[in-house]
Amino acid sequence: MANFESILIYGCGNMAGAMLDGWLAGGIPASNFTVYNRTPKPVPEGVEQVNEVPTGRDFDAVMIGVKPQVLPTVLDTMEPLVGPGTTVFSILAGNELASLAAQFPRAHAVLRIMPNLACALGKSPIALGSSGLDEDEKGKITKLMEPLGTPEWLEDEEQFHAVTALAGSGPAYVYRFIDALAKGAAELGVEPGTAQRLATAMVEGAASLASASPLSAGELADKVASPGGTTRAGMNVLDEDGAVNALMLATLTAARNRSAEMAQEARGKD
Repeated sequence: MANFESILIYGCGNMAGAMLDGWLAGGIPASNFTVYNRTPKPVPEGVEQVNEVPTGRDFDAVMIGVKPQVLPTVLDTMEPLVGPGTTVFSILAGNELASLAAQFPRAHAVLRIMPNLACALGKSPIALGSSGLDEDEKGKITKLMEPLGTPEWLEDEEQFHAVTALAGSGPAYVYRFIDALAKGAAELGVEPGTAQRLATAMVEGAASLASASPLSAGELADKVASPGGTTRAGMNVLDEDGAVNALMLATLTAARNRSAEMAQEARGKD
């Protein structure tokens, strides 16, 4: 069984690059990775980069690093790289296991991975789903993903749509929240640069505390908010008629629905 010591990254964009950075920072040897980019790009020291498709070589895993809409245009060159001993790693939103298996019929197994850019720091949630992997291989995949953050196996692939909305798209919503906090503070007279730094530091500290605390995020919020105090006054605005919960549900629902649409589009191309 593969130990995933020979990994080809086919197209090293922002997300694949962040994963590569996280793996290297976690101590995985650079020699384990080969990057194929049609146009040369900077890659970490020690990582082999090729600008022609590396035919005639065997890889434990081939990771799809191109954008979802690009995959159909490169299948003819990518599929021959995937043999009976190769597991396909996919970070493509909306591409389901059945679609991937149909596109790579000779693959040993297919694996869906849903990370976010924080994997470069080892701080990403990592949702995983597979077809064709036994429990021993799943254990090896979990170990491989641990330098990137927190791996979570999803038994029901349908959950990927909601998890994509939360864990994959979620950082963008947090960044919007930080930006809104900073702009609000600036409107109240705080110098904009100071407001941005304070908002960012506050969210970083709050997230670290939430991660380390046995209390839920809701319990921590109530712990901060003393009755009749300043925090409670602000939370009353967020909580009125369930405003913040309704807003986030609508946000995640829109992202989840788009993920489902992308899956339908990918099925239509099989």
